[in-house]
Formats: sequence, structure tokens, C-alpha cells
Amino acid sequence: MKFTAAGDTAIQRVLTEYDGIDTVRDFLNQGDVRFFNLETTVNKDCYANFFSGGTWLRTDRKVLESTKLFNFNMTVSANNHCLDYGHDGLLQTIENIEDAGYVHAGCGRNLREASAPKYLDLPQGRVALIACSTSFAPGALAGEQSRLLPGRPGINGLRVKTTLMIEDEDLEALKKIAAKTGINISKEASIKSGYSHPLPEGTYDLGDMHFKVSDEPGLKGEIDKADMTRIEKAIEEASFFADYVLVSLHSHDRHFEDDNLPAKYIEEFAHRCIDCGAHAIIGHGPHLLRPFELYKERPIFYSLGDFLLQLENCELAPEDFYSKFNLTSDSSMYELFKARTRDFTCGLQRQQVMMESVIPFFEMKDGRLTSLEFMPLELGLGMSHSKIGLPRIAKDNSILERYAQMSAPYGTKFEIGDRRAKLVLK
Repeated sequence: MKFTAAGDTAIQRVLTEYDGIDTVRDFLNQGDVRFFNLETTVNKDCYANFFSGGTWLRTDRKVLESTKLFNFNMTVSANNHCLDYGHDGLLQTIENIEDAGYVHAGCGRNLREASAPKYLDLPQGRVALIACSTSFAPGALAGEQSRLLPGRPGINGLRVKTTLMIEDEDLEALKKIAAKTGINISKEASIKSGYSHPLPEGTYDLGDMHFKVSDEPGLKGEIDKADMTRIEKAIEEASFFADYVLVSLHSHDRHFEDDNLPAKYIEEFAHRCIDCGAHAIIGHGPHLLRPFELYKERPIFYSLGDFLLQLENCELAPEDFYSKFNLTSDSSMYELFKARTRDFTCGLQRQQVMMESVIPFFEMKDGRLTSLEFMPLELGLGMSHSKIGLPRIAKDNSILERYAQMSAPYGTKFEIGDRRAKLVLK
């Protein structure tokens, strides 16, 4: 079975043939399975939600249909933008994706649907897709259905509890802050009344933040057991019904201060999924490249970066978006984006690392990776607003060299030449 995959696709305009599309499309077409992450909603006449994934992203069916220019056949919408336009917007998005003929996973009309494997049937075999996200507002989590009530539309969430690891003296400082500010009065009263359990020794809460004494200060993410169990059961089921199982993970979380590295819990999640039977982990979310790892002869792409980026091409925005920048909807979208980007001097579309990515083409046989090649992409940094954000093959090997360098600590080696990087298999 042959696979190609593209990362974050924040598309807002109808895609047409453009200079450079053929090279990208030809590379993608090598895959029997051709995957991308749809980072927008597809709906109309829906209320904007009170929260968003950062920008309230919405487009129409014509835009979604135009992604077929790349001949994709699998997608996910399980990301932090899935509820930008509420439950109605999500339900319309699901219907439009289904109408477009894409196999999709990760969002659903209830938790069972959102977490279930979805299948692509091909002459070469059957491929399952499971998708989840750690980056979402609490209200976006899909709800389980019961005998009494229907489930809630939403995302297949992978919740993570973050603990701040601190030293003894820091714990005493936190207690002094709490005593001076009264931030924990309600929690302490709840514990005294028996409505909450006392915290274990060596741990402390300051407001919504959870701390634990440790010899190794830093951040620690702990995966929710129920969410992990649900995903592992989906992998087991998919392994029974399909020849290959792909797991898609949308996550922004990084390792401490290094934005190029995934949080440690993401490594744990990816390994557990493969241990359970997944054949590949396709990561996306932070809008930049993160390393590649070969684990038990199966690929982990921690983040493929941006495939298509049009964050500043929304035609409409809710009043909430304008008010964040001291504007009203009497202002134009140009004025809104000008304010957000500080006169177009910052933002994702002005950072080189956010405008560089890769597409992998890999082949698997008998459950193991037999070949893997990457093509580097540039998204038009510095080009005119009408052209920026569209994927084109990079001009040289610098993206691949940077990618090889960040992947090296995982024991990964590439042979790089002529704007291609081939994985050296042991």
C-alpha cells in the first residue's frame, strides 16, 4: 500500500490551477491513500461560536470541492477550528465533507461517531482512519449518547492534564501567593465541606493550575485514561476490519520552550497507538514542521507543517473577532487583519518556518515501512496576498536539511538530493 499525506490545509478561497500545482499534485498522486487535514469549517447561515480556534474559519462547498484538484481521498476536521461556527456549523461541515466523497474521521454527531474508525476501500486493500485532537475548547468535546439523551456533536478529544513540576521552595511561594490573594478560598471551603478531596502530599493547586514537587522542574502532560482507552479500542477494531490503520493527531503542544519538538506526552501517545496496532501516526497542528520518527518499523510524523495557509482570506468575521482588536464590524476585513497583524508585520503568514513543510510518500508491506521519501514545500513567503499560502516545491534542499537535523535525535537518517529526502532504513 502506498501513502501520501499533507498537513494543515487552512483553505478559504476556491482553488484553481496555478503555477507549480502540477509538481505537488504529481507527488501526491503516487499514493493510493492521499490524506490532508481540513483546517476550516464548511457551512453557511450559522451563528459564530463564542470561542474559536484563533480565527473564525469558515468557507463554502465550492472551496471544499476545489481541494479535489489535489486528488485527496481522506481527510479529518478534528482540530481546534471545528466548532468555530457552533454545532450547526460542525454538522454542516460533516455533511459537506461526506457529499464531497471524502472518507473522514475525528468529528461526529456524537462521541461514538467522532471516535469510530472510517474506512477507505481500494483495490490494494482496506485502510482505516482514526482521528483525535488535544487542541480544542472544552465545549467542542463530543458527548456520549445514552438511552435517555442523544449525544452531543463535537470532536474526538484527547484530554491532557498539565502538571507544573516545581521545587520545594516554589511550593511555599505558591502558598504565600494564595494566602495573600485568596485565590483558593472556594476550593479550600469545598474540601472542608467534604465536596472535594484533599490533594495528595507534595501537590498544590493555584486557581486552575496544578503543581507537584519534583527534582526535575518543568511541564508534564498526562493523557486522560478514558480517552486513551477509547482510541486504543478503536485501533483494535480497525485492525480487525482493515489492512492498515492510520491515526491522525492534531496538537499544538510543544516540549517546554522548543516549538520544534512535540510535547513528551505526544511521543507516548504515538508509541502506544503503534503498540496497539496502528501503522502510521500523522501529526499536524502547530503550523510548522516537527520531527520524524521510525518506531517499530512504522512511521510517526509529529507534524507535517502547513500544506495550504489562507488565514487572512476570510470574507466574514463575527463581532467577537473585531472586538478583540478594538474594532466593530463597521470596519472592513482588511482593517481587521491589519490590526491583528500589527500592520501586516506579524502572524503565521510572515514567519518563514510557518511557510515551510514537507509531503511524505511512503510504502508499507506486511505491516512495516519499506520506503519513504519527502518533498519540501514553500508557501510563498513575501508573495502577493492573492498568491501567498499556496504550496509549491521548494527552491533548494534547505527545508529538508533542517528537517533531517531535527529528526536526527530520533535515530533518523536521510539521503538528501535534488529536493528529495529518502529515509535510510536499517
